[in-house]
This record gives sequence, structure tokens and C-alpha cells, in this order.
Amino acid sequence: MSKGFFSNWIVKNILGAVALILGLTLMASILLGVVTRHSKVVEVPDFTNMTQQQASALAAEKGIRVEVTDSIYARRRTGGAVVNQNPYAGVSVKPGRRVMLTINALHPKMVAMPDLIGVSMRQAKAELRSKGLSLGRIIYVSDMATNNVLRQLYRSVQIKPGTPIESEATVDLVVGLSTFDCTTNVPDVTGFKYSRAVDVIHDYSLNVGHLKFDETVKNYDDSLNAMVYLQSPAASDAVCDMGSEVSISLTLDEGRISKF
Repeated sequence: MSKGFFSNWIVKNILGAVALILGLTLMASILLGVVTRHSKVVEVPDFTNMTQQQASALAAEKGIRVEVTDSIYARRRTGGAVVNQNPYAGVSVKPGRRVMLTINALHPKMVAMPDLIGVSMRQAKAELRSKGLSLGRIIYVSDMATNNVLRQLYRSVQIKPGTPIESEATVDLVVGLSTFDCTTNVPDVTGFKYSRAVDVIHDYSLNVGHLKFDETVKNYDDSLNAMVYLQSPAASDAVCDMGSEVSISLTLDEGRISKF
């Protein structure tokens, strides 16, 4: 009975069609896996601090591509070295994926010095940041208006608005200090990263004094991520003179912060 059933030409055609469909489906799945490398992934390596040539060579070994899409200028980093990447190191991607790199420019970008005379300290800080410049020391002199910018200095010399200046350069500000409004409090910056701690100290009309990094901080990148574990003077409700210094000590060891 079964022999006669399978010998029927209709049944044969149906079975043949089913076999053909299954075969084509299996072949398509195999080809799709080969073409898209669906089952394969590559872990993105860390290209940080490599030259573009080194990054390209390593990427070729891993079966991915790199492309420089942006550049910045960081004074303390090696010129031409990779400073950032997307996707980040450790991310799993398909072979052939493009990794976009940001490199440190070989030469500093020049910006025009803004005109900060007559504006408030808060406005001056914002303007400096927008130009890629940093606030250095706040130098107080007697004046009728507190925290009003009177002069702007670069390397201890007055710099005129519009003068070309290197990005990331530090600008000192001479600001007014009224005899009726000349004190402030010391903020608590414990646990803050370096840049945030400096911003807060400046916000309180104070200067950063002695800066110390412990043994866990070994390079520039570490210094950016280090956190304040000790400050002097300590935060208090007692007032101090504007322009006073706050010294800070920084570490990468989070456990050290809770000990003080």
C-alpha cells in the first residue's frame, strides 16, 4: 500500500517540491551566514594613544576598519595619537565594522581672545569655556564692584581682545573686590573629579592652591579621572577672603576618599 502511495506521480512531485524548498532554504541560510558573517563578532580593541598607522594595522588584523572623523588639540597628549573612538574598546561588532577615531592634532588650534572686560566672573568663565580656553587664577583688586572683570592676562601680560591664542591656554583674570562684599565660604569638593573640583572652587571666588596626585595617578588620563580625597582648608561655614587658595589631593582609589 505504502509502496503504491509513494509511486504515485502526484506524491512524487509534492515530495520533490518539499525537498527542493528545504534544500534551497538550507543553502540560503548557509550563504546568508557566510555573506553577513552573522555568527561572528569582533571585539573592538583599544586604539587610545596609538598613531593612525598603528590603529589601522591593528584594525586590519581584527577584520575591522578605522577612520579619522575628528581632531582636537590636547596640550599634554602626544600629537597625532588617538584620543577617542566610537564604538568604544571592548564592544562586540561584526567584521568589517567602521570605528571612528578622534586624534590629537599635531598643532594647536588658534582662537581669538574674547573681550571679557566689564563682564561678571560667571559670564567670563562661560565665554572662556566656549572658546576652548581655561580660567587660571582670579586676582582680586580693590574696586566698587565685586567679581567684575577689569583685566585679562595671558602669561602675566595683558592680552587684547581678538589676539590669536592657543586653545586650552590658561587666562588669568583681574577682578574687582568691594570692601562690603569680600568674603566667601570654602566648598566641599571631596569626591569630585579634578575639572569639576576646579570649577566649584572658582565658583566660590577662590583659587586652586597646591595640587597633589597620589601613586594611583600615573598619566594624564588618570589625572582627568582622579577624585579629590583631601582638601585644605576643609569645607566649613566659616568665611574666608575671596581669592584665597584651596589645595586638593586626588586619587583613583575610591576607597581612600571615605577614609578622610
